Amino acid sequence: MKPYETYKDSGLKWIGDIPVHWEVPKIWHLVMMKKLEIQDGNHGSLYPKQEDFKKEGVCFIKPRDIRNGAVNFSTCDCLTPEHAASLRIGFTFKNDILLVNRGGTIGRMARMKTIPQNLDYVLINPQMTYIRCLDGLDSDFTYYQCRSDVFQESLEIVKSFGSTFSFLGLSNMGDFPFVKPPLDEQIQIANYLNQKTEELDTLIAKKEQLIILLQEERTAMINQAVTKGIDPNVPMKNSGIEWLGEIPEHWVSYRIDWVTTIVRGNSGFKRDELLKSGEYVALQYGKTYKVDIVDDSFKFFVNNEFYKQSQIVSKGDTVLISTSETIEDLGHSCYYNTERIGLIGGEQILLKPNREILFEKYLYQYSRQFCLELRKYAKGLKVFRFNTHNLKQIFIAIPSIKEQIHITDYLDNETNRIDDLINKTEQEIVLLIEYKTALISEVVTGKVDVRDIAL
Repeated sequence: MKPYETYKDSGLKWIGDIPVHWEVPKIWHLVMMKKLEIQDGNHGSLYPKQEDFKKEGVCFIKPRDIRNGAVNFSTCDCLTPEHAASLRIGFTFKNDILLVNRGGTIGRMARMKTIPQNLDYVLINPQMTYIRCLDGLDSDFTYYQCRSDVFQESLEIVKSFGSTFSFLGLSNMGDFPFVKPPLDEQIQIANYLNQKTEELDTLIAKKEQLIILLQEERTAMINQAVTKGIDPNVPMKNSGIEWLGEIPEHWVSYRIDWVTTIVRGNSGFKRDELLKSGEYVALQYGKTYKVDIVDDSFKFFVNNEFYKQSQIVSKGDTVLISTSETIEDLGHSCYYNTERIGLIGGEQILLKPNREILFEKYLYQYSRQFCLELRKYAKGLKVFRFNTHNLKQIFIAIPSIKEQIHITDYLDNETNRIDDLINKTEQEIVLLIEYKTALISEVVTGKVDVRDIAL
């Protein structure tokens, strides 16, 4: 792609030069000239009470409803049409741009390409701001402008002034610069970016689907290996256990507490008490629930004041997450693979294998499968959990130690192969997202000229 013929200084370092016929007004100027409208949702006494929300009616959009650049209307709370009409502000229409203006997801955006067919408008809460294009501004171009480095750099400046809670008020946003080409050029740029980002999003979606398929392949392979073995010709028998089904004839079924020592984690350390170095590895729930293996790269420690003999974690033990905000993470397991003594924190359960019957790594691989069975015992609404009694209902089928080691070696090789493919694909997705972000910024700031590119 070629650059424009002539440029001028934008006056802003992070924007650089822009085409000579472009402008860089501030957003408040566009608002004053009635080219743009920005507004957040109802505050204070006008904000609906919890009992006002219904399952059907006028959608009331909150930050949680914004996903992947769009509004997920299926997760929205609703207000009756009468209540919605009584509100003062926050009425949002098709083609508006939505922006989260505070909190941990500040800057998250969505295009209102559609609204539910039976509605004339939807509403936003005060944590959301709508951006509405009026005379002389194209909505799609404005959306890409807000996703560009121009807007994001300004947003980072606002966030840097926050202590623990970032907030993008209307006055702050009014000071943001807006790189503005003529309207016909905005439309050309938007059409180009619509096509190119759609192509990139399609490619990203295919790679994300590939990751899902690889994860499913890994799960199925582990399940097959630890419940049926890796010899397809071995005679089978009914295990008498519903979730296991048939198992090899020479395998023996055990309840999990018959072949392991079960320890409920209750060490008292909290996240803010963890050290970068210390006497004991600290297996704190917030640091382990997404980790598969705890090894020497795990750098969270506590000292002797938290030591309890009953809470010691040794090499070869398996840790289960017993509390989670999502059912998918409940029962997640990690393998303790370091010689350093660890201490297990709360919201976790420790499995110490009887090494005369159970090979350590085999137990870990098995735990990745029986966690699915454990989720049947999950209790809770916003937080899910199971307990040691639930765990003791789990049966596993075990071959000889020699065969367990053979199965574990096979799984290590195969899961490493699949994990390498997943990691490679994830890196490709990161590069595609980085390229898309750079492309948007290059085009909406006029670093390249796309006017003559055939679509």
